[in-house]
Amino acid sequence: MAAMTKGERDQLLSLIKRRERVMKTDARERSAKLLAEFDAQSAKIHHWDDDAVWSEVKAKAQIVIDNAKISIAARCSELGIPAEFAPDIGMYWSGRGHNAVAERRAELRRAAKSRIEAMEVEAIAKIERHSLEAQTALIAHGLESETAKAFLETMPALEALMPPIEMGPIQQLVDAKLAERRLRYLN
Repeated sequence: MAAMTKGERDQLLSLIKRRERVMKTDARERSAKLLAEFDAQSAKIHHWDDDAVWSEVKAKAQIVIDNAKISIAARCSELGIPAEFAPDIGMYWSGRGHNAVAERRAELRRAAKSRIEAMEVEAIAKIERHSLEAQTALIAHGLESETAKAFLETMPALEALMPPIEMGPIQQLVDAKLAERRLRYLN
């Protein structure tokens, strides 16, 4: 396999960087689209006459309600309750279920938005990682001296920069802050 020229590497590096920018824009666009789709889904109203089964169930329920109204009216007549004061029974169709409540839709939207934002951050991190790996491979391909190649390997691993946290030191930090607050409160 023939080695790449410096010009080819430069062109590829430029292309990789442009692709990274476009993919990040695409990720933000996808986030907006996902949120819009979620909003449409949570706002959708299902009418009883949208489905043959729902229509049949509603018709059967209406017969039961109508019979109940007749029985209620008869009993009210026996008890001397005027029609305007008589109890009533009815049926309603909730075409949105719990999503009919604006507060519930807002709660769901906040949760969806938070999840979508996390997905976007993860996607952008993957895009940047892939771009960096491709750029590194291209540059490494053009390195000739052992010193330059060794220098390329000097970047520490993320795990070394961000070691796992342990419960003990965190508890000590929290306990110290609580003790400090107690002292301020008592003084």
